[in-house]
Amino acid sequence: MAPQRTTMAPIGPSSPVHQAQEPASTSPSTVLPSSPRPSETRKHSHHPSISSRHSSHQEYIDSLPVPAASELARIESVQIRKEDEKAQQSLCEDERAEGDRSAAAELIQRNYRGYRERRQMRGWGLDPGSRWVEAFKEARYRHLTTPRPRSSIDEGVSRPGTGEQSPASTVDGSGRRLSGARANWTKVGTIVRRAANDEDSSSESSGGDETAGEIRRLRAEKKEERMKSAKTMDLQYWLEMVDVRHRYGSNLRTYHQEWQRSETNENFFYWLDYGEGRRVECAGCPRERLDRERVRYLSKEERLDYLVRIDEAGRLCWAKDGTRIDTTTKYRDSLHGIVPVDSDAPMFQPEDHDKSTEPSRTSSSSSSSSDSEKEATAHHYATDKFDNARGVKKVKHVSPATIFNKLLRSSVKKNTWIFVADTNFRLYVGIKQSGAFQHSSFLHGSRISAAGLIKIKDGRLDKLSPLSGHYRPPVSSFRAFVHALKEGGVDMSHVSISRSYAVLVGLEAYVRTRRRGKRVVGKLLYGRDKILSPDEVRRREEEERDKSESAERERRVLELQREEESRRE
Repeated sequence: MAPQRTTMAPIGPSSPVHQAQEPASTSPSTVLPSSPRPSETRKHSHHPSISSRHSSHQEYIDSLPVPAASELARIESVQIRKEDEKAQQSLCEDERAEGDRSAAAELIQRNYRGYRERRQMRGWGLDPGSRWVEAFKEARYRHLTTPRPRSSIDEGVSRPGTGEQSPASTVDGSGRRLSGARANWTKVGTIVRRAANDEDSSSESSGGDETAGEIRRLRAEKKEERMKSAKTMDLQYWLEMVDVRHRYGSNLRTYHQEWQRSETNENFFYWLDYGEGRRVECAGCPRERLDRERVRYLSKEERLDYLVRIDEAGRLCWAKDGTRIDTTTKYRDSLHGIVPVDSDAPMFQPEDHDKSTEPSRTSSSSSSSSDSEKEATAHHYATDKFDNARGVKKVKHVSPATIFNKLLRSSVKKNTWIFVADTNFRLYVGIKQSGAFQHSSFLHGSRISAAGLIKIKDGRLDKLSPLSGHYRPPVSSFRAFVHALKEGGVDMSHVSISRSYAVLVGLEAYVRTRRRGKRVVGKLLYGRDKILSPDEVRRREEEERDKSESAERERRVLELQREEESRRE
Protein backbone atom coordinates (compact mmCIF):
# COMPACT_ATOMS: atom_id res chain seq x y z
CA MET A 1 0.00 0.00 0.00
CA ALA A 2 1.55 3.27 -1.11
CA PRO A 3 2.13 5.86 1.55
CA GLN A 4 -0.26 8.81 1.64
CA ARG A 5 1.13 12.31 1.01
CA THR A 6 0.37 14.55 3.90
CA THR A 7 -0.88 18.05 3.04
CA MET A 8 1.04 20.57 5.14
CA ALA A 9 0.45 24.21 5.80
CA PRO A 10 3.11 26.61 4.51
CA ILE A 11 5.87 26.43 7.05
CA GLY A 12 9.14 28.29 6.84
CA PRO A 13 12.47 26.55 6.80
CA SER A 14 13.16 27.74 10.32
CA SER A 15 10.01 26.24 11.83
CA PRO A 16 10.36 23.38 14.34
CA VAL A 17 8.59 20.96 12.01
CA HIS A 18 11.04 21.70 9.23
CA GLN A 19 14.03 21.25 11.52
CA ALA A 20 12.68 17.89 12.78
CA GLN A 21 11.98 16.49 9.25
CA GLU A 22 15.39 16.34 7.60
CA PRO A 23 15.20 13.98 4.52
CA ALA A 24 17.42 10.87 4.68
CA SER A 25 17.64 10.28 0.90
CA THR A 26 17.23 12.19 -2.33
CA SER A 27 14.21 10.11 -3.45
CA PRO A 28 11.11 12.32 -3.63
CA SER A 29 8.86 9.35 -2.80
CA THR A 30 10.58 8.56 0.46
CA VAL A 31 8.49 9.38 3.50
CA LEU A 32 10.40 10.72 6.44
CA PRO A 33 9.86 8.92 9.71
CA SER A 34 7.78 10.87 12.13
CA SER A 35 10.24 10.39 14.98
CA PRO A 36 13.76 9.45 13.94
CA ARG A 37 16.02 7.71 16.36
CA PRO A 38 18.46 9.88 18.28
CA SER A 39 21.42 7.94 17.00
CA GLU A 40 20.39 8.54 13.39
CA THR A 41 19.73 12.21 14.02
CA ARG A 42 23.13 12.68 15.57
CA LYS A 43 24.71 10.71 12.75
CA HIS A 44 23.24 12.86 9.97
CA SER A 45 23.77 16.12 11.86
CA HIS A 46 27.55 15.70 12.02
CA HIS A 47 29.19 17.93 9.35
CA PRO A 48 26.52 17.80 6.62
CA SER A 49 27.73 18.92 3.20
CA ILE A 50 26.54 22.24 1.77
CA SER A 51 25.18 20.67 -1.39
CA SER A 52 23.11 18.09 0.49
CA ARG A 53 21.64 20.75 2.77
CA HIS A 54 20.76 22.96 -0.17
CA SER A 55 19.11 20.15 -2.12
CA SER A 56 17.13 18.95 0.89
CA HIS A 57 15.84 22.47 1.55
CA GLN A 58 14.90 22.98 -2.07
CA GLU A 59 13.06 19.64 -2.13
CA TYR A 60 11.12 20.69 0.92
CA ILE A 61 10.17 24.03 -0.61
CA ASP A 62 9.05 22.31 -3.77
CA SER A 63 6.91 19.92 -1.75
CA LEU A 64 4.86 22.73 -0.22
CA PRO A 65 1.48 23.32 -1.86
CA VAL A 66 0.54 26.81 -3.14
CA PRO A 67 -2.21 28.35 -0.95
CA ALA A 68 -5.52 29.18 -2.44
CA ALA A 69 -6.18 32.65 -3.85
CA SER A 70 -8.48 33.53 -0.93
CA GLU A 71 -5.80 32.54 1.54
CA LEU A 72 -3.23 34.71 -0.25
CA ALA A 73 -5.67 37.61 -0.22
CA ARG A 74 -6.24 37.18 3.51
CA ILE A 75 -2.49 37.07 4.19
CA GLU A 76 -2.00 40.17 2.07
CA SER A 77 -4.74 42.04 3.91
CA VAL A 78 -3.22 41.09 7.26
CA GLN A 79 0.19 42.31 6.17
CA ILE A 80 -1.24 45.57 4.82
CA ARG A 81 -3.16 46.12 8.06
CA LYS A 82 -0.03 45.56 10.17
CA GLU A 83 1.99 47.90 7.97
CA ASP A 84 -0.68 50.58 8.37
CA GLU A 85 -0.68 50.09 12.14
CA LYS A 86 3.10 50.42 12.24
CA ALA A 87 3.01 53.57 10.10
CA GLN A 88 0.27 55.07 12.30
CA GLN A 89 2.22 54.20 15.43
CA SER A 90 5.38 55.77 14.00
CA LEU A 91 3.43 58.90 13.04
CA CYS A 92 1.97 59.20 16.55
CA GLU A 93 5.43 58.83 18.03
CA ASP A 94 6.76 61.58 15.74
CA GLU A 95 3.87 63.87 16.68
CA ARG A 96 4.44 63.13 20.35
CA ALA A 97 8.17 63.85 19.99
CA GLU A 98 7.40 67.08 18.12
CA GLY A 99 4.98 68.11 20.86
CA ASP A 100 7.61 67.40 23.50
CA ARG A 101 10.14 69.48 21.61
CA SER A 102 7.66 72.36 21.27
CA ALA A 103 6.84 72.23 24.98
CA ALA A 104 10.55 72.22 25.85
CA ALA A 105 11.18 75.20 23.55
CA GLU A 106 8.28 77.14 25.11
CA LEU A 107 9.62 76.39 28.59
CA ILE A 108 13.09 77.63 27.64
CA GLN A 109 11.67 80.78 26.04
CA ARG A 110 9.44 81.50 29.04
CA ASN A 111 12.31 81.08 31.48
CA TYR A 112 14.60 83.25 29.36
CA ARG A 113 11.97 86.00 29.09
CA GLY A 114 11.59 85.97 32.86
CA TYR A 115 15.36 86.08 33.29
CA ARG A 116 15.63 88.98 30.85
CA GLU A 117 12.78 90.90 32.49
CA ARG A 118 14.32 90.46 35.94
CA ARG A 119 17.65 91.77 34.66
CA GLN A 120 15.95 94.78 33.08
CA MET A 121 14.01 95.48 36.28
CA ARG A 122 17.31 95.58 38.15
CA GLY A 123 18.91 97.71 35.46
CA TRP A 124 21.39 95.01 34.43
CA GLY A 125 20.51 94.70 30.77
CA LEU A 126 18.98 96.42 27.75
CA ASP A 127 16.69 95.02 25.11
CA PRO A 128 17.03 96.04 21.43
CA GLY A 129 14.06 98.39 21.72
CA SER A 130 15.68 100.31 24.56
CA ARG A 131 18.91 100.56 22.60
CA TRP A 132 17.10 102.05 19.59
CA VAL A 133 15.19 104.53 21.75
CA GLU A 134 18.39 105.58 23.50
CA ALA A 135 20.22 106.00 20.18
CA PHE A 136 17.37 108.10 18.78
CA LYS A 137 17.27 110.34 21.86
CA GLU A 138 21.02 110.84 21.78
CA ALA A 139 21.01 111.68 18.07
CA ARG A 140 18.17 114.18 18.53
CA TYR A 141 19.90 115.79 21.50
CA ARG A 142 23.19 116.13 19.61
CA HIS A 143 21.32 117.59 16.65
CA LEU A 144 19.74 120.26 18.84
CA THR A 145 22.90 121.17 20.75
CA THR A 146 25.27 121.33 17.75
CA PRO A 147 26.57 124.93 17.60
CA ARG A 148 25.31 126.90 14.60
CA PRO A 149 25.47 130.55 13.61
CA ARG A 150 22.46 132.62 14.53
CA SER A 151 21.73 133.28 10.87
CA SER A 152 21.15 129.57 10.22
CA ILE A 153 17.98 129.71 12.29
CA ASP A 154 16.25 131.74 9.59
CA GLU A 155 18.07 130.59 6.46
CA GLY A 156 20.12 127.57 5.39
CA VAL A 157 23.85 128.24 5.55
CA SER A 158 26.87 126.05 5.41
CA ARG A 159 27.89 124.37 8.60
CA PRO A 160 31.24 125.38 10.03
CA GLY A 161 34.08 123.33 8.65
CA THR A 162 31.98 121.66 5.93
CA GLY A 163 30.56 122.64 2.60
CA GLU A 164 27.18 121.05 3.17
CA GLN A 165 24.03 122.87 4.13
CA SER A 166 23.13 123.22 7.77
CA PRO A 167 20.56 120.67 8.94
CA ALA A 168 17.07 121.95 9.57
CA SER A 169 17.52 123.00 13.15
CA THR A 170 14.19 124.80 13.04
CA VAL A 171 12.13 121.81 11.91
CA ASP A 172 10.03 119.91 14.44
CA GLY A 173 9.23 116.20 14.49
CA SER A 174 6.32 116.57 12.04
CA GLY A 175 8.45 118.35 9.44
CA ARG A 176 7.02 121.84 10.06
CA ARG A 177 9.45 124.73 10.12
CA LEU A 178 9.63 126.55 13.45
CA SER A 179 10.40 130.18 14.16
CA GLY A 180 13.68 131.12 15.79
CA ALA A 181 12.07 131.67 19.19
CA ARG A 182 10.22 128.36 19.14
CA ALA A 183 13.37 126.55 18.03
CA ASN A 184 15.29 128.06 20.94
CA TRP A 185 12.57 127.12 23.42
CA THR A 186 12.53 123.57 22.02
CA LYS A 187 16.26 123.36 22.59
CA VAL A 188 15.98 124.72 26.13
CA GLY A 189 13.15 122.31 26.96
CA THR A 190 15.16 119.33 25.70
CA ILE A 191 18.17 120.32 27.81
CA VAL A 192 16.06 120.82 30.95
CA ARG A 193 14.33 117.46 30.46
CA ARG A 194 17.69 115.74 30.17
CA ALA A 195 18.99 117.41 33.33
CA ALA A 196 15.81 116.47 35.23
CA ASN A 197 15.67 112.97 33.79
CA ASP A 198 15.80 110.02 36.16
CA GLU A 199 16.85 106.46 35.36
CA ASP A 200 13.57 104.70 36.04
CA SER A 201 12.77 101.02 35.73
CA SER A 202 9.59 100.69 33.72
CA SER A 203 9.32 96.96 34.35
CA GLU A 204 7.62 96.76 37.70
CA SER A 205 5.91 93.82 39.29
CA SER A 206 3.02 92.83 37.09
CA GLY A 207 1.17 90.59 39.49
CA GLY A 208 -2.55 91.03 39.68
CA ASP A 209 -3.21 90.00 43.25
CA GLU A 210 -3.67 92.34 46.20
CA THR A 211 -0.17 91.71 47.54
CA ALA A 212 1.44 92.80 44.27
CA GLY A 213 -0.80 95.88 44.17
CA GLU A 214 0.21 96.81 47.70
CA ILE A 215 3.88 96.37 46.81
CA ARG A 216 3.46 98.62 43.77
CA ARG A 217 1.71 101.26 45.88
CA LEU A 218 4.45 101.28 48.53
CA ARG A 219 7.09 101.37 45.82
CA ALA A 220 5.39 104.35 44.18
CA GLU A 221 5.20 106.20 47.51
CA LYS A 222 8.89 105.61 48.17
CA LYS A 223 9.76 106.76 44.69
CA GLU A 224 7.73 109.95 45.15
CA GLU A 225 9.63 110.67 48.36
CA ARG A 226 12.94 110.10 46.57
CA MET A 227 11.94 112.38 43.72
CA LYS A 228 11.42 115.24 46.16
CA SER A 229 14.98 114.93 47.43
CA ALA A 230 16.58 114.15 44.03
CA LYS A 231 19.32 116.59 43.08
CA THR A 232 20.00 117.97 39.62
CA MET A 233 23.47 118.95 38.55
CA ASP A 234 24.70 122.29 39.85
CA LEU A 235 23.77 125.10 37.44
CA GLN A 236 27.38 126.16 36.93
CA TYR A 237 28.11 122.76 35.32
CA TRP A 238 25.24 122.81 32.84
CA LEU A 239 27.61 124.20 30.20
CA GLU A 240 29.51 120.93 30.44
CA MET A 241 26.33 118.91 29.83
CA VAL A 242 25.17 121.06 26.89
CA ASP A 243 28.57 121.06 25.19
CA VAL A 244 28.71 118.34 22.52
CA ARG A 245 32.34 117.70 23.51
CA HIS A 246 31.58 117.76 27.26
CA ARG A 247 34.56 119.93 28.11
CA TYR A 248 35.11 120.39 31.83
CA GLY A 249 32.56 122.80 33.32
CA SER A 250 34.99 124.95 35.32
CA ASN A 251 37.06 125.63 32.20
CA LEU A 252 33.98 126.46 30.14
CA ARG A 253 32.85 128.89 32.84
CA THR A 254 36.06 130.89 32.43
CA TYR A 255 35.44 131.33 28.70
CA HIS A 256 31.74 131.95 29.27
CA GLN A 257 32.59 134.99 31.38
CA GLU A 258 34.78 136.24 28.53
CA TRP A 259 31.90 135.67 26.09
CA GLN A 260 29.58 137.76 28.30
CA ARG A 261 32.05 140.65 28.17
CA SER A 262 32.43 140.46 24.38
CA GLU A 263 30.23 142.29 21.88
CA THR A 264 28.79 139.44 19.85
CA ASN A 265 25.34 138.22 18.90
CA GLU A 266 26.39 134.58 18.42
CA ASN A 267 25.62 131.88 20.97
CA PHE A 268 28.41 130.84 23.31
CA PHE A 269 29.50 127.53 21.77
CA TYR A 270 29.53 128.83 18.20
CA TRP A 271 31.52 131.86 19.36
CA LEU A 272 33.95 129.60 21.25
CA ASP A 273 34.64 127.08 18.47
CA TYR A 274 33.96 128.87 15.17
CA GLY A 275 33.52 132.57 15.85
CA GLU A 276 35.70 135.28 17.33
CA GLY A 277 36.24 133.31 20.53
CA ARG A 278 38.25 130.57 18.84
CA ARG A 279 41.34 132.81 19.10
CA VAL A 280 40.69 133.85 22.71
CA GLU A 281 43.17 132.57 25.30
CA CYS A 282 42.16 133.03 28.95
CA ALA A 283 44.89 133.37 31.55
CA GLY A 284 43.05 131.23 34.09
CA CYS A 285 42.57 128.37 31.60
CA PRO A 286 44.77 127.97 28.52
CA ARG A 287 43.13 126.79 25.34
CA GLU A 288 45.13 123.56 25.45
CA ARG A 289 43.65 122.64 28.83
CA LEU A 290 40.14 123.54 27.66
CA ASP A 291 40.38 121.13 24.74
CA ARG A 292 42.23 118.42 26.69
CA GLU A 293 40.00 118.13 29.77
CA ARG A 294 36.85 116.51 28.43
CA VAL A 295 34.52 114.58 30.70
CA ARG A 296 33.38 111.15 29.58
CA TYR A 297 29.58 110.83 29.60
CA LEU A 298 28.47 107.19 29.69
CA SER A 299 25.65 105.88 27.54
CA LYS A 300 22.89 103.74 29.04
CA GLU A 301 24.70 100.57 28.00
CA GLU A 302 28.19 101.73 29.01
CA ARG A 303 27.13 102.54 32.55
CA LEU A 304 26.20 98.89 33.11
CA ASP A 305 29.95 98.23 33.37
CA TYR A 306 29.98 100.40 36.52
CA LEU A 307 26.76 99.09 38.08
CA VAL A 308 27.03 97.53 41.54
CA ARG A 309 24.91 94.77 43.09
CA ILE A 310 24.80 93.31 46.60
CA ASP A 311 25.50 89.62 47.16
CA GLU A 312 24.11 87.34 49.87
CA ALA A 313 26.88 88.29 52.31
CA GLY A 314 26.17 92.02 52.01
CA ARG A 315 29.29 92.64 49.90
CA LEU A 316 29.40 94.98 46.92
CA CYS A 317 30.09 93.25 43.58
CA TRP A 318 30.22 94.27 39.94
CA ALA A 319 26.92 93.44 38.27
CA LYS A 320 28.66 92.55 34.99
CA ASP A 321 30.65 89.57 36.34
CA GLY A 322 29.88 89.21 40.07
CA THR A 323 33.45 89.87 41.29
CA ARG A 324 33.83 91.75 44.56
CA ILE A 325 34.90 95.39 44.36
CA ASP A 326 38.24 96.50 45.74
CA THR A 327 39.11 100.22 45.55
CA THR A 328 42.88 99.81 45.44
CA THR A 329 45.62 100.73 42.99
CA LYS A 330 45.39 97.24 41.48
CA TYR A 331 42.61 98.45 39.19
CA ARG A 332 42.21 101.13 36.55
CA ASP A 333 39.51 102.55 34.31
CA SER A 334 39.11 101.47 30.70
CA LEU A 335 36.72 101.56 27.79
CA HIS A 336 34.88 98.56 29.31
CA GLY A 337 34.73 99.68 32.94
CA ILE A 338 37.05 98.92 35.84
CA VAL A 339 39.68 96.30 34.98
CA PRO A 340 42.94 95.06 36.57
CA VAL A 341 46.04 97.16 35.95
CA ASP A 342 47.67 94.47 33.80
CA SER A 343 44.57 94.08 31.59
CA ASP A 344 44.81 94.69 27.83
CA ALA A 345 41.50 96.59 27.73
CA PRO A 346 41.90 99.85 25.75
CA MET A 347 41.71 103.25 27.39
CA PHE A 348 38.82 105.59 26.57
CA GLN A 349 39.56 108.29 24.04
CA PRO A 350 37.22 111.19 23.10
CA GLU A 351 35.32 110.96 19.84
CA ASP A 352 37.78 113.16 17.99
CA HIS A 353 40.35 110.37 18.32
CA ASP A 354 39.22 107.32 16.44
CA LYS A 355 42.03 105.09 17.68
CA SER A 356 41.81 103.49 21.09
CA THR A 357 45.35 103.39 22.43
CA GLU A 358 46.63 100.66 24.64
CA PRO A 359 47.45 101.58 28.25
CA SER A 360 51.03 102.79 28.39
CA ARG A 361 53.40 101.41 30.95
CA THR A 362 56.39 103.66 30.18
CA SER A 363 57.95 105.98 32.69
CA SER A 364 57.42 109.00 30.46
CA SER A 365 53.66 108.43 30.35
CA SER A 366 53.50 107.94 34.10
CA SER A 367 55.47 111.11 34.71
CA SER A 368 53.25 113.10 32.33
CA SER A 369 50.11 111.74 34.02
CA SER A 370 51.46 112.69 37.44
CA ASP A 371 52.27 116.18 36.16
CA SER A 372 48.74 116.56 34.80
CA GLU A 373 47.32 115.39 38.13
CA LYS A 374 49.37 117.99 40.00
CA GLU A 375 48.22 120.64 37.54
CA ALA A 376 44.60 119.59 38.02
CA THR A 377 45.02 119.66 41.79
CA ALA A 378 46.34 123.21 41.61
CA HIS A 379 43.64 124.40 39.20
CA HIS A 380 40.41 122.66 40.24
CA TYR A 381 38.52 123.99 43.26
CA ALA A 382 41.09 126.76 43.65
CA THR A 383 40.74 129.31 46.49
CA ASP A 384 43.29 131.88 45.39
CA LYS A 385 41.91 134.83 47.35
CA PHE A 386 41.87 132.89 50.59
CA ASP A 387 45.31 131.34 49.98
CA ASN A 388 46.96 134.64 49.06
CA ALA A 389 45.54 136.55 52.02
CA ARG A 390 47.71 136.93 55.11
CA GLY A 391 46.88 137.11 58.78
CA VAL A 392 43.52 138.55 59.78
CA LYS A 393 42.63 139.29 56.14
CA LYS A 394 41.92 135.60 55.62
CA VAL A 395 38.76 135.95 57.69
CA LYS A 396 37.27 138.27 55.08
CA HIS A 397 37.55 135.56 52.43
CA VAL A 398 36.06 132.76 54.52
CA SER A 399 32.70 131.64 53.09
CA PRO A 400 30.74 128.40 52.71
CA ALA A 401 31.96 128.14 49.11
CA THR A 402 35.59 128.49 50.22
CA ILE A 403 35.23 125.80 52.87
CA PHE A 404 33.45 123.48 50.44
CA ASN A 405 36.14 123.93 47.80
CA LYS A 406 38.80 123.16 50.41
CA LEU A 407 37.03 119.88 51.13
CA LEU A 408 36.72 119.08 47.42
CA ARG A 409 40.42 119.78 46.93
CA SER A 410 41.19 116.59 48.84
CA SER A 411 39.23 114.56 46.26
CA VAL A 412 41.62 115.52 43.44
CA LYS A 413 44.10 112.78 44.26
CA LYS A 414 45.28 109.57 42.68
CA ASN A 415 43.08 106.49 43.22
CA THR A 416 40.04 108.45 44.37
CA TRP A 417 36.88 106.36 43.89
CA ILE A 418 33.49 108.00 43.50
CA PHE A 419 29.89 106.76 43.59
CA VAL A 420 26.52 107.91 42.31
CA ALA A 421 23.08 106.58 43.25
CA ASP A 422 20.27 107.22 40.78
CA THR A 423 16.68 107.98 41.79
CA ASN A 424 16.05 104.23 42.25
CA PHE A 425 19.16 103.95 44.46
CA ARG A 426 21.01 101.86 41.90
CA LEU A 427 24.67 102.29 42.77
CA TYR A 428 27.45 103.09 40.30
CA VAL A 429 31.14 103.17 41.27
CA GLY A 430 34.19 104.35 39.31
CA ILE A 431 37.63 105.94 39.56
CA LYS A 432 37.67 109.73 39.53
CA GLN A 433 39.91 111.40 36.96
CA SER A 434 39.70 115.15 37.37
CA GLY A 435 38.54 116.72 34.13
CA ALA A 436 37.94 113.31 32.52
CA PHE A 437 35.69 111.12 34.70
CA GLN A 438 33.46 112.87 37.25
CA HIS A 439 30.17 112.30 39.07
CA SER A 440 28.35 113.67 36.02
CA SER A 441 29.81 110.86 33.88
CA PHE A 442 27.62 108.07 35.26
CA LEU A 443 24.13 109.37 34.43
CA HIS A 444 24.99 111.73 31.57
CA GLY A 445 24.34 114.76 33.77
CA SER A 446 20.87 113.63 34.90
CA ARG A 447 19.66 114.01 38.46
CA ILE A 448 20.73 111.72 41.26
CA SER A 449 19.77 110.68 44.78
CA ALA A 450 23.27 110.75 46.26
CA ALA A 451 26.88 111.20 45.20
CA GLY A 452 30.24 111.24 46.92
CA LEU A 453 33.48 109.36 47.60
CA ILE A 454 33.71 105.69 48.53
CA LYS A 455 36.22 103.09 49.71
CA ILE A 456 35.62 99.32 49.49
CA LYS A 457 37.83 96.43 50.61
CA ASP A 458 37.05 92.99 49.19
CA GLY A 459 33.43 93.98 48.67
CA ARG A 460 32.97 95.30 52.22
CA LEU A 461 32.00 98.96 52.45
CA ASP A 462 34.76 100.77 54.33
CA LYS A 463 34.26 104.55 54.02
CA LEU A 464 31.74 107.05 52.65
CA SER A 465 31.94 110.79 52.04
CA PRO A 466 29.16 113.08 50.71
CA LEU A 467 31.46 115.32 48.62
CA SER A 468 30.51 116.06 45.01
CA GLY A 469 31.44 119.23 43.17
CA HIS A 470 29.10 118.66 40.22
CA TYR A 471 25.94 117.93 42.23
CA ARG A 472 26.63 119.24 45.77
CA PRO A 473 23.80 117.15 47.26
CA PRO A 474 22.50 118.06 50.74
CA VAL A 475 23.29 115.93 53.77
CA SER A 476 19.66 114.75 53.82
CA SER A 477 20.28 112.95 50.51
CA PHE A 478 23.36 111.31 51.99
CA ARG A 479 21.40 110.11 55.03
CA ALA A 480 18.69 108.67 52.76
CA PHE A 481 21.39 106.88 50.76
CA VAL A 482 22.91 105.30 53.89
CA HIS A 483 19.43 104.19 54.97
CA ALA A 484 18.84 102.63 51.52
CA LEU A 485 22.12 100.71 51.81
CA LYS A 486 21.02 99.27 55.14
CA GLU A 487 17.64 98.27 53.71
CA GLY A 488 19.41 96.65 50.76
CA GLY A 489 21.36 94.34 53.06
CA VAL A 490 24.80 95.95 52.72
CA ASP A 491 27.30 95.00 55.41
CA MET A 492 27.71 98.30 57.31
CA SER A 493 29.70 96.91 60.23
CA HIS A 494 33.01 98.45 59.09
CA VAL A 495 31.74 101.73 57.57
CA SER A 496 33.22 105.03 58.70
CA ILE A 497 31.72 108.37 57.66
CA SER A 498 34.16 111.07 56.60
CA ARG A 499 34.49 114.14 58.81
CA SER A 500 33.41 116.18 55.80
CA TYR A 501 29.86 115.04 56.65
CA ALA A 502 29.99 116.95 59.95
CA VAL A 503 31.45 119.99 58.17
CA LEU A 504 28.63 119.96 55.61
CA VAL A 505 26.02 119.69 58.36
CA GLY A 506 27.53 122.78 59.99
CA LEU A 507 27.67 124.66 56.68
CA GLU A 508 24.03 123.95 55.88
CA ALA A 509 22.96 125.09 59.33
CA TYR A 510 25.03 128.27 58.90
CA VAL A 511 23.57 129.01 55.46
CA ARG A 512 19.99 128.47 56.66
CA THR A 513 20.53 130.74 59.66
CA ARG A 514 22.13 133.41 57.51
CA ARG A 515 19.29 133.37 54.97
CA ARG A 516 16.71 133.54 57.71
CA GLY A 517 18.55 136.47 59.27
CA LYS A 518 18.72 138.28 55.94
CA ARG A 519 14.97 137.87 55.42
CA VAL A 520 14.22 139.23 58.90
CA VAL A 521 16.55 142.20 58.45
CA GLY A 522 15.11 142.90 54.99
CA LYS A 523 11.56 143.00 56.34
CA LEU A 524 12.58 145.36 59.14
CA LEU A 525 14.38 147.73 56.76
CA TYR A 526 11.46 147.65 54.31
CA GLY A 527 9.00 148.60 57.07
CA ARG A 528 11.26 151.42 58.22
CA ASP A 529 11.77 152.84 54.73
CA LYS A 530 8.06 152.61 53.95
CA ILE A 531 7.35 154.88 56.89
CA LEU A 532 10.30 157.29 56.57
CA SER A 533 10.68 157.53 52.77
CA PRO A 534 7.65 156.09 50.92
CA ASP A 535 8.64 157.77 47.64
CA GLU A 536 11.99 155.99 47.63
CA VAL A 537 10.24 152.65 48.28
CA ARG A 538 7.85 153.22 45.36
CA ARG A 539 10.76 154.12 43.09
CA ARG A 540 12.61 150.92 43.99
CA GLU A 541 9.48 148.82 43.46
CA GLU A 542 8.98 150.43 40.06
CA GLU A 543 12.56 149.57 39.06
CA GLU A 544 12.09 145.98 40.15
CA ARG A 545 8.92 145.54 38.14
CA ASP A 546 8.96 143.33 35.09
CA LYS A 547 9.51 145.52 32.03
CA SER A 548 8.50 142.91 29.48
CA GLU A 549 5.63 143.53 27.06
CA SER A 550 3.60 140.58 28.33
CA ALA A 551 3.89 141.80 31.93
CA GLU A 552 2.78 145.27 30.86
CA ARG A 553 -0.29 143.85 29.11
CA GLU A 554 -1.12 141.83 32.21
CA ARG A 555 -0.91 144.93 34.40
CA ARG A 556 -3.21 146.88 32.05
CA VAL A 557 -5.76 144.05 32.10
CA LEU A 558 -5.71 143.98 35.91
CA GLU A 559 -6.14 147.77 36.08
CA LEU A 560 -9.13 147.61 33.72
CA GLN A 561 -10.68 144.87 35.86
CA ARG A 562 -10.25 146.95 39.00
CA GLU A 563 -11.79 150.01 37.32
CA GLU A 564 -14.74 147.94 36.15
CA GLU A 565 -15.33 146.60 39.65
CA SER A 566 -15.14 150.10 41.15
CA ARG A 567 -17.74 151.44 38.67
CA ARG A 568 -20.12 148.61 39.51
CA GLU A 569 -19.87 149.43 43.18
